[in-house]
Amino acid sequence: MPAWTKASWTKPRARWQNNWMVEPVYLVANGDLRLAANRKCWPAQEKAEQAVVAAIVRNGREVRRAHAYDAVKEHGFIDSQKRGMEVFHDIPSNAPLVVVEAVWQYSHHLLHGLYTHRGPILTVANWSGEWPGLVGLLNLNGSMTKAGIAYSSLWSADFDDAFFLGGLERWLSGERLVHDTGHVRPLSSLKLPDQAWEAGGKLAVELRRNKAIMGVFDEGCMGMYNAIIPDELLHPTGVFKERLSQSALYAEMRQVSGAEAQEVRDWLDLKGLRFDFGTDPDTCLVPQQVLDQCRMYIAAVRIAADFGCDTIGIQYQQGLKDLAPASDLAEGLLNNVDRPPVADRDNGAILYEGKALPHFNEVDECAGLDGLVTNRIWTLLGLDPENTLHDIRYGEPYPVDGKEEFVWVFEISGAAPPQHFIGGYQGAVSERQPPMYFRLGGGTLKGVSKPGTVVWSRIFVDDGTLKADLGFANVVSLPAEETERRWRITTPQWPIMHAVTPGISRDQMMARHKSNHIQVAYAPDGESALLALATKAAMFSEMGLEVFVCGTIDGLEP
Repeated sequence: MPAWTKASWTKPRARWQNNWMVEPVYLVANGDLRLAANRKCWPAQEKAEQAVVAAIVRNGREVRRAHAYDAVKEHGFIDSQKRGMEVFHDIPSNAPLVVVEAVWQYSHHLLHGLYTHRGPILTVANWSGEWPGLVGLLNLNGSMTKAGIAYSSLWSADFDDAFFLGGLERWLSGERLVHDTGHVRPLSSLKLPDQAWEAGGKLAVELRRNKAIMGVFDEGCMGMYNAIIPDELLHPTGVFKERLSQSALYAEMRQVSGAEAQEVRDWLDLKGLRFDFGTDPDTCLVPQQVLDQCRMYIAAVRIAADFGCDTIGIQYQQGLKDLAPASDLAEGLLNNVDRPPVADRDNGAILYEGKALPHFNEVDECAGLDGLVTNRIWTLLGLDPENTLHDIRYGEPYPVDGKEEFVWVFEISGAAPPQHFIGGYQGAVSERQPPMYFRLGGGTLKGVSKPGTVVWSRIFVDDGTLKADLGFANVVSLPAEETERRWRITTPQWPIMHAVTPGISRDQMMARHKSNHIQVAYAPDGESALLALATKAAMFSEMGLEVFVCGTIDGLEP
């Protein structure tokens, strides 16, 4: 191990340079909860750290890594809340602190230490599809925003560009970094159509009067503190949580007969969904895994109906990974209006017939509230109500219609509905989730999102209030070879959306967005998209959220 990666437990020694007293910079690296993921991602993390440390040293500063590489675990991440508390116990509370991320991370592993840290905090992410540090950084930043923790943030592909180096130099000199967010406008500065206020206000009043239930299977998945809406902020909107146990979901799965599971599989086969089967269940998707996923789908619908849920969220990764295959296939089906029918276990009535049951991946309650609102608005306006969250996973410039655009890679594990894909079910394929994350397998619901206009949004908590950002994105079609390349450098088993955000640059999105997740829903044309966005903004506002409109929105004028 390089000397700089070894932990130093001595108190910081100030030294003089150019007549300025310079304190050592402490470095921490937060990681996954899963050993296999941390081992696989460690080389990328180490490479990123070396580049960041070299840049800091060139500025004349000493770097001390606050926790050592673990030769037994074969990685150097903070991998639990317990470990994080041990590490922060020995970090001077006023020291400059850098959090370097080249991976997905569980924010609660170190949020406790960041709460009480009094020195300047800088979060730094690599810009890579394969090693999703930028995804982890967005979640950590969103969590710190909710917690009221002051921080600065930087991101870079190679840590040698002017944006990163200039920002680092300013931060080391004591400046808190403030990036350009000129693309963000408060709703109060814009004029919405009367039709939007009427429809949005009507739906907000109905929601408060009649109320809705958000089914939450084991709150707090994957360390996403920013994904938990405090009850006292959620209840005034008219939405209340039904806290459910995934043990109940597993128990209900066991009550689903093999014949019922096979009926769902047969329905999917008739729709044209392809399954990428192999023979080795340890590495391949096999039919039994799919049948168990069909059981989960049926069980989720029945439990939702039992409790009167209007939207539900399954934990996805941590909850049942040692008992059942991944929940991806079930999640994507729930979000689609056209999906296999599920009968009530007692009277045989079809549950939620002709409707999507909005599902929020990874129990992201901000996405759950957003998905519920979107479903109701799009339904009222006569639009296809299918919506989903995606990860803001990656992005690169690419020529679109003769003009170079920054094209984002939006990807999520499998909750995207087939209605979003080119070809629908016939354009979709189910592939096994990587064994690193899912020992018991399970297939995704993978496809390429169709070209068109989507309204994107994100609900988040900031300064003790619920807020929401909204904007447009153009989903573009890229050549097949470019789509495949982007899949190869991210996660090839997951559904993908190629998105351009008009009026919002890469760095503006990173500076503003308070989550790794972004919610999307299609509109058939520009006029209906504008009305849908305006109605959503109005409904959010009438629900008590502070609303912001982002990027270029032709038709909404001050």
